[in-house]
Amino acid sequence: MNLVLPDVSFAPMLPLLLVLAGAIVSTLGGFWLPRRTLTALNVVFLLASGASLVWLWGAGADVPRSAFAGALRADPAALLLGGTVLLGALLTLLVSLDTAYRARVSFAEFDALLMYAVTGCLLIAFSGDLIVMLIGLEIMSLASYVLTTFQDSRRAEESGLKYFLLGSVGSAILIYGLAFLYGATGTLNYAGIAQQVSVLEPANLGVLVAGTLLVLAGFGFKIALVPFHQWTPDVYSGAPTLVSLFLSTVVKVAAFAGMLRVFGGALAAGPGWHAVLQVLVALTLLIGNAAALYQQNFKRLLAYSAVAHTGFLAMTLLGDTAQGGAALGYYLLVYTLMTVAALAIVAALQRTEEGLSVNDLRGLYYRHPAYAAALAVCLASLAGLPPFAGFFAKYLAFQVAFESGYVVVSLLAVLSSVAALVYYLRPAMLMFMPDRTPAREYAHGQRPATTFAVALSLIGIVVLGLLPNLWYGWVAPPEIWRLLAGT
Repeated sequence: MNLVLPDVSFAPMLPLLLVLAGAIVSTLGGFWLPRRTLTALNVVFLLASGASLVWLWGAGADVPRSAFAGALRADPAALLLGGTVLLGALLTLLVSLDTAYRARVSFAEFDALLMYAVTGCLLIAFSGDLIVMLIGLEIMSLASYVLTTFQDSRRAEESGLKYFLLGSVGSAILIYGLAFLYGATGTLNYAGIAQQVSVLEPANLGVLVAGTLLVLAGFGFKIALVPFHQWTPDVYSGAPTLVSLFLSTVVKVAAFAGMLRVFGGALAAGPGWHAVLQVLVALTLLIGNAAALYQQNFKRLLAYSAVAHTGFLAMTLLGDTAQGGAALGYYLLVYTLMTVAALAIVAALQRTEEGLSVNDLRGLYYRHPAYAAALAVCLASLAGLPPFAGFFAKYLAFQVAFESGYVVVSLLAVLSSVAALVYYLRPAMLMFMPDRTPAREYAHGQRPATTFAVALSLIGIVVLGLLPNLWYGWVAPPEIWRLLAGT
């Protein structure tokens, strides 16, 4: 009897192992190391993980690109999306150095859970089959549920419970969908599913469609597509702002990475889901932007803004995988930079975790001119105004949908962007209006880490707006995204 050894290659696992090492160090080192020391160590682990992505990108054919018989793949798409995940996590840790204590989440468990969540996020981006993707999704989700409740307050506990209950429903629906896909195709591997979809027997076609729609609904919960978005405003506004920053950037990037793997790779030729996703995108654009118009709490406004941007991001999945993958890869990085900077400023300024109201921002320029100018740039970029990077990101999403024949959705997205100018520009204008009332923000001192994170994000927003090819040139090659199914 021949003993078959498992296909274990450590090179493609290196980025994940480095982040996991940071999580383990935070778990064990929390007993004797100060929290700020652990955070600094985790920053080093994230930078090392990023360096390993660069090494894998430039390594030759001698370096293995997959492990466990293709269940884990370090292909170019995984490296690019993984880099965005690591950047969001790194910026979150930098902001936490200044804001975690006041937010009452300054303990080692916060860093440990965050690093476990990042490990799950990378596992999704590197997944080569449905089981690995599901494992990564659950690691990410479970850590995120606990992070949401970390603050000792009823608001955080309520938001964490809502997130857990609705997230569990989404996970259950997703698992049912994966079971249907396996029943229809007989395989869990992305490449195997892609091959089976084109030669399915009529008897299995209904099972495939049912499984595809269930998986789409499950991912809809994770990325906050309407009508699966109910948890988003309550969780983002009730959780500590630092956690909201993490959920709205790193977790969303990972969920879209999984969605791109499944629908841009394994099910790219699958029937039925394009029409359903088109309707969901239209509803997300309408409801996300309409709800944001009526928000007075600035964190809730940004939460509904995140829902609206989910619609724009999901538009990229409607087109050709190569063109849509490039647009999504660019948009995710830009969205991460915009959202991190905006929420980092809120975390630095707010007196309580309820956040700032829109009216509280009046006269901010006369109290904190640098933060006011930075927040104005973020809001302008989120609105899609040139010359900032948000403009080109939205343009790519419009282009993908329009050239793929989704004219109605494209026009609706353009009109939604015009409507979004109202709720983005109102707080931007208020910040530069004179205000004689006492300052409503926290009277903070020097916050070098947060200032550095905001400055880094702003540089990215401006530079990628003026020179978009600095990043788009990396994500544009079609061969990167045509390998999504592992073929």
